Amino acid sequence: MSDFEDRYFVIRDGLRLHYRDYAGGSEDQPPILCLHGLTRNSRDFSDFAKRYSPRFRVLALDFRGRADSDYDPVPARYLPLTYAGDVIEMLDQLVIDQAIFVGTSLGGLVTMIIAATAPQRIAAAVINDVGPDVAPGGIDRILSYVGQDVRFATWDDAAQKIASNYGASFDRYTHDDWVKMAKRNCREENGEIRFDYDMAIAEPFKTSGPAPEVDLWPLFAALGQKRLLVVRGQKSDLLTAATATKMQAVAPGMKLATVPGVGHAPELNEPEAVAAIDGFLDSLDR
Repeated sequence: MSDFEDRYFVIRDGLRLHYRDYAGGSEDQPPILCLHGLTRNSRDFSDFAKRYSPRFRVLALDFRGRADSDYDPVPARYLPLTYAGDVIEMLDQLVIDQAIFVGTSLGGLVTMIIAATAPQRIAAAVINDVGPDVAPGGIDRILSYVGQDVRFATWDDAAQKIASNYGASFDRYTHDDWVKMAKRNCREENGEIRFDYDMAIAEPFKTSGPAPEVDLWPLFAALGQKRLLVVRGQKSDLLTAATATKMQAVAPGMKLATVPGVGHAPELNEPEAVAAIDGFLDSLDR
């Protein structure tokens, strides 16, 4: 038997979205809602959910266009604001007033949007390796591979490709670790292995001119009003140490944990991340 149930809900534009429901904890406390990164899915939070579901109900959503959620026939809707609306619909349909948000990368940006537009839905938040300023080098690296429908013959081949995408930013990783990541990021289809997302999620990044500048600091300032932990990979090319320091100045109550030897993004199973999250969740009871 699995330790979660696969559940689905239908949103305003008719798409059916999937989430994993790890039942546990008291109904008197908010559940944990896990939101993944751009090309990732709910499987990224498998170990995290198993660790915390005895104490909390843990929900891990697949954004539209990822894994078991429907692909959007209108790629222009693959935007953080759309995902934020989907999250609010999920909470409404499940009759959840508040949740403890855990957002990795894109999931963290979505959490910031919700902090500004529906702050009452956030009881507390853990933001994983993202901030209101994203380093251009990290964005360029991500855009170099997102939307490329590469196919692989073996899981070893997929692991090697993923390792090349992330560079030398994960000191502790072995080949077996990259294979495990491949099995979370990819699926088997017609005798091949491919990335488990709609390649059209890359379409909004393709513009005919310069992308408009968006100031995310007001969104982060709204989130900074909540109980907040930020986890940062020490070798991250997306969330720099300078940005993390500025975030602490904007949100003085924010806790910061840095995971050594790890780039973008920590998996949240590293000892340093586990210790920080354990302490943060314990603090919510005080």
